[in-house]
Amino acid sequence: MTCLCFLCVSRDYDELSSIMAVCIAVIAKENYPLYIRSVPTQNELKFHYTVHTSLDVVEEKISSVGKALADQRELYLGLLYPTEDYKVYGYVTNSKVKFVIVVDSSNTSLRDNEIRSMFRKLHNSFTDVMCNPFYIPGDPIQSKAFDSMVSAMMVQAC
Repeated sequence: MTCLCFLCVSRDYDELSSIMAVCIAVIAKENYPLYIRSVPTQNELKFHYTVHTSLDVVEEKISSVGKALADQRELYLGLLYPTEDYKVYGYVTNSKVKFVIVVDSSNTSLRDNEIRSMFRKLHNSFTDVMCNPFYIPGDPIQSKAFDSMVSAMMVQAC
């Protein structure tokens, strides 16, 4: 398969088909996972731990905003913490559902506005799941449409 877009012509095609996010998680208001997906499945337990530890930072950032600004707070929390291998980003909905995206630290091409865009797509898809009359709030997310959207976010295709 040969792509002729500007980016592919100026760079190697295999370099562009890189992983954008290595783990995407949706965490309920009560801090239990509704959905977790990671790309290298052999590191799945490591990503569960990474997502779980990020919840403390999320709670800290939410509480630091203050109760007076709770209605006007920014949903995007930004970089929660970097590690040697990964960068962990967070987002909280108005209903206190948390989204966590883990990105490989070696991926320097990913900018803050692209992370925000990924969270917006994730939030919109999550809203579609919640609007499904057959979905029971609090149950694990098993939507094929949501899963395919997350898969598309995890692997960047040109």
